[in-house]
Amino acid sequence: MKEQGKIWMNGKLVPFKNAKVHVLTHALHYSTAVFEGIRCYKTTKGPAIFRLQEHVDRLFKSAKIYSMKIPYSKKEISDGIIKTVQASGLKECYIRPIAYYSYGVLGLTPTPNKVDVAIACWEWNTGESSAGKVRGARCKVSSWLRIDSRSQPMQAKAASNYANAALARVEALKDGYDEAIMLNYHGKVSEGSAENIFTVIKGEIATPPLNAGILDGITRDSVIKIARSEGINVVEREIDRDELYIADEVFMTGTAAEVKSVTEIDNVLVGDGKPGQITRKLQETFYEASRGRDERFSDWLVPI
Repeated sequence: MKEQGKIWMNGKLVPFKNAKVHVLTHALHYSTAVFEGIRCYKTTKGPAIFRLQEHVDRLFKSAKIYSMKIPYSKKEISDGIIKTVQASGLKECYIRPIAYYSYGVLGLTPTPNKVDVAIACWEWNTGESSAGKVRGARCKVSSWLRIDSRSQPMQAKAASNYANAALARVEALKDGYDEAIMLNYHGKVSEGSAENIFTVIKGEIATPPLNAGILDGITRDSVIKIARSEGINVVEREIDRDELYIADEVFMTGTAAEVKSVTEIDNVLVGDGKPGQITRKLQETFYEASRGRDERFSDWLVPI
């Protein structure tokens, strides 16, 4: 990661190297943190943040679920995100706001601790998401089940959820795949380690519902809206593992991944083993929308 610009910490912009937390920070020991992943794109009208309000709203929703009172308003966080991007000088970047229980009392109960907030951004390496763009991604169904709301609140984008995801991702990479697909406790398809998942069968797109243990992804919502605007039928329903193997197309969505084609699952080719027509269409339209080239979705962008 290239250290460029500054990091916003509790209302102040500080140099990258000075953005530090204490080793006894509660979140470091007990994963009591919530965060967002946001993209700033180089658009036809200059740098712009993609769906900023929706990301900030979700950050506050996640915090509420964890009884975490963020000591700033939504506007202050939004302004902090904009200032952090401006200070970086980057035209395109990945943005990470995080709220966490900080240093004070180290015990399981987090609430006696102060809530700190930080916002960082850095240049995004497109190579990190090339699998599924330049070529179709190879995935495996993970041996790790996706946790669900009986264990932890899945509608919170919380750091603790990603320990489960990291196990699945590392397993997939060790086995020679690009990504993992996780099933829930009912044996139904849930999501990837860091992406929502979709199938295409006979021209209809299907994606697991929120009660399948998935995050309410903002890119997921964007792609659903794009698909429906193009006249493609999208349904939210349970998806069996078997359907992954017989689908005409499979793709994933996420802030980092954008729209990622999946062309192989458990060594079984999806369709003809090439990115499908609908996936390609959604990749192209999402690219145009996020770069300010599709006026239908211009309200998704907040200029810097």
